[in-house]
Parts: sequence; structure tokens; C-alpha cells
Amino acid sequence: MLKSEMIGIAVLGAGRAGMVHARNFAEHVPEARLVGVYDADRERVDAVVSELGTKGYYDIEDLLRDASIDAVVIAAPTFAHKDLVVAAAAAQKAILCEKPLALTPDEAEAMQEAVVAAGVPFVMGFMRRYDENFRRAREIIARGDIGRPLIIKSTGKGPGLPSRWAWDVKKSNGILGEVNSHDFDSVHWLMEAEYAWVFARGKNFRSEELRKEFPDFYDNALVMFEMTNGCLGTIDGSCPSEYGYDARIEIQGTEGLLFIGDIARHGLTVCTRSKGVAKNVVDSWRSLFRDAYLREDRHLVECLVKGVQPQTTLLDGKRALNVVRAANQSIITGKVVSL
Repeated sequence: MLKSEMIGIAVLGAGRAGMVHARNFAEHVPEARLVGVYDADRERVDAVVSELGTKGYYDIEDLLRDASIDAVVIAAPTFAHKDLVVAAAAAQKAILCEKPLALTPDEAEAMQEAVVAAGVPFVMGFMRRYDENFRRAREIIARGDIGRPLIIKSTGKGPGLPSRWAWDVKKSNGILGEVNSHDFDSVHWLMEAEYAWVFARGKNFRSEELRKEFPDFYDNALVMFEMTNGCLGTIDGSCPSEYGYDARIEIQGTEGLLFIGDIARHGLTVCTRSKGVAKNVVDSWRSLFRDAYLREDRHLVECLVKGVQPQTTLLDGKRALNVVRAANQSIITGKVVSL
């Protein structure tokens, strides 16, 4: 499905992530135009129409019948991903799907079958892979600059409590799915290896008010794992994180150490005798990965215009989903889970 004219894009889901994509296509991707937006919340749709001057859709079928729409960005809640992907594929729309891919392996299989049958491009929304620092780090590791990787530690924390629908771990896969899917994918991508086993613990430290209605809810989690290349690692997640957004990776090799990311916002450091060294912390994933999201959106257009293969695939989404679910199983059973 190659397109020579300007690509028409629709965004399905007008929450925080959806608005990042909507603004990108409305203002920063010259090869594409934002044709419309859909959301189950009519007020959100109206707000986007007012801000970006695009068309609002209140019925998903109306949107998918619009021949001027070549591709959709799916940024709706996770429980809606499967139905939206299957419907979009059947309508011959290219797809960029935000993480996590789905709730269950069965949903993921149904999505894969629909995409393969339709033959449409599918880009998985793992924006870290489009980030300049993450890409450079992968090149450094592959070149052997730090030797053979021994230990990898990945941190992923969000400043706000997730939406109510995500509080039921059985229906959302918890913060390991909603927040740390990026970490699980990044570790696999950087190490170029699969997960051999995981062992996890999760606790509700900060959200006492949720304990009675959602006894399985956890706002902090720690996962230990081994990769098939022998590297050991940890992933820690937290949501809410009182100090801000935090996305960092540390990799120890036989010949050196590599750090990706910083807890501090780049560009300003204040040093005083009375207060010591002070930096502003990162406030949002939207600001930290602004350029990565833009590259990701441009890549979707590139897949349509030039016919290039997606750099982040549905298979990548399935892999991360499987590890998330294994970690949640470990939290419940208290045992190591093999993959």
C-alpha cells in the first residue's frame, strides 16, 4: 500500500498520548495531514476540533469509512486496542498502536491475524526506539565499546496515578503493562536477546484508598530477570512517582558502563554554597520524548509513502505483553516464571 500524495491521518483516542500524535500530524509532519479525531468522550472530540481545526468523529464506523484517511493512530485505553486494530485493518488503514499492545495473548493473536490478512503496515508505539540517545546506546553496545553486557537496570516511573480502569490488574496488567512496557521492550532491543525468566514483586505503598476495592493493585514494582545471553537485570516501576517522570537505563559491561537518560531536565544546573547543586527534574514523558514521538509519527508516513518495513512491530508488542504477564504471574505466585 504505497501512497504518493499527502497521507491522511486520524487519531483514535484524544487523551495525553493521542494529543501528542494529533498535534504532531497537525503541525509537524509535512507529508501528512490530520484528517480527524475520534474519542468515546464527545467533549474531548470537540476540544480537539476547536484546538486543531480538524474533523470530529463520534462514530468509529464513520471514521473508518472515510476514504481520505489512510492511517490511524490508536491511543485509546488498552482494553479498546484489539477491536480498533481489527476494525482499522479490515478498513485497509495503516496503523500506529500505542503501548501496551493488548490485554491478553488471545487479543494479540487476533490483532496479528487481522493485520496480516489485510496486508497493512503496523507500527508499534515504542517511542524510545526512535530516541536519539537510545539509538546511539544500542550502537555503542553492538560495537562492543563496553564489552559484553553483564547487568542492565531500567527505571520507568510516572508522576500521576493511572486512570480508574487501570486499577484492576486483571483488566489492565497493572503499571507493569501501562508504564513499564517501554522498559521491557527497551531491554530486549538493547540486549538483542530474549527473556529467560522473571521474578517480580509489587506493592501498594502510596494508594491506600484503592486497597479495599482493588486488592491486587500495586503502585510500585520490582522485576528481576535473566536474558538468553546470560545478562542479568532489573526493572523498577512506580506510578505515581512524587518527584516526576523518570526513564533511565544503566548497563554494566565487561569493559565499561553506559547510562541512558537522566533524572534531571537537561540544560540548567544551579550551584550555590547554601543549596549545593540543583537541577529541575523531568516533568513529563511528553517533553522528554518529544522528538522521539515525532520520528515515530514520521516513520508511519514513511512506511506508507516509501514502503519501508516498520522498525517497531506487532511482534515487539506481543513480546513485551508476554513478559509483563509473566511478571504479574510472579507477583501473584511468588515464584520465578520461565518464558
